[in-house]
Amino acid sequence: MPRMLDVSDAVRAEIGDEEADRLLAGQNAPGSYDCTSCRTPGDSEQERTSTVLFIGDETAVLAFAHATCLPSQVVQVTEEQLRGAVRSINGDTGPSGRVPEQTPPQWNAAEQTPPQWGATEQAAPQRAVPEQAVLGITSGLVLIAGELHPALVVEPTAPIVRPGSLGDGDEFLPLLIEQGYVPVTELAAVPPVLHGWSVLLAVGQLHAVLQPQANGGQPVAWWQAHQPLQVTDGWRAAANKHQQVIMFAAPVGSIGRQPREDLLRDALDKAAAGGRLVAATLPLAGT
Repeated sequence: MPRMLDVSDAVRAEIGDEEADRLLAGQNAPGSYDCTSCRTPGDSEQERTSTVLFIGDETAVLAFAHATCLPSQVVQVTEEQLRGAVRSINGDTGPSGRVPEQTPPQWNAAEQTPPQWGATEQAAPQRAVPEQAVLGITSGLVLIAGELHPALVVEPTAPIVRPGSLGDGDEFLPLLIEQGYVPVTELAAVPPVLHGWSVLLAVGQLHAVLQPQANGGQPVAWWQAHQPLQVTDGWRAAANKHQQVIMFAAPVGSIGRQPREDLLRDALDKAAAGGRLVAATLPLAGT
């Protein structure tokens, strides 16, 4: 029986027309599955289902998601992340694949620290000074205009200089503003959507923040989890509801390591009032 599957052009290009046609005809597609985004059951015979192809360095895994949770897409991940996904995804494995050549990301995963509230990870940006900063990323819910929104808060451990610069000034916020992030003076409204950037939440875990390439190719990781990070059920539910995540960023020393969401909110409010906060709304699991 034909399945209600969506197979994007990008997925078709990777798996080939023959395999894509077999999926659409119901030959290789599962009836029931666990959605790779929200982790709840789905049925490709009863509801629209997206094919999501995770591509690592040497292998690829074909997973399935509710079309309301994720569009059909190709997601490039590390081989380590892919092995973790294989252990969690209740779907078919796709053919071996190779990651297309990419421009090196500005920041890559380098270090992980214990969670604060929600999920926390630190990743090292490329810097031209001897002391290398790491980016601390924390997930949590932020109340804006009476509604809870999923958020990521980013703060480096040292000043971030412009790539190639030998100076010691902090260019973290100017670099992000050049990418489309906007200064925030108070947390009164959801910031504008920054198209091209996205937050990758897959298999119920936080994998990466993706940024567009200058040449228009596949998005690359601006920040990537050393290993997929668990998020709370409430955060994941809010992310799936809004289909977007607010990302806040502040320079070193602006936020600090806060043990509770209310204390972090106070720190965000103070950073905003002091002109030390930028933000953007990023689509969830963008392509």
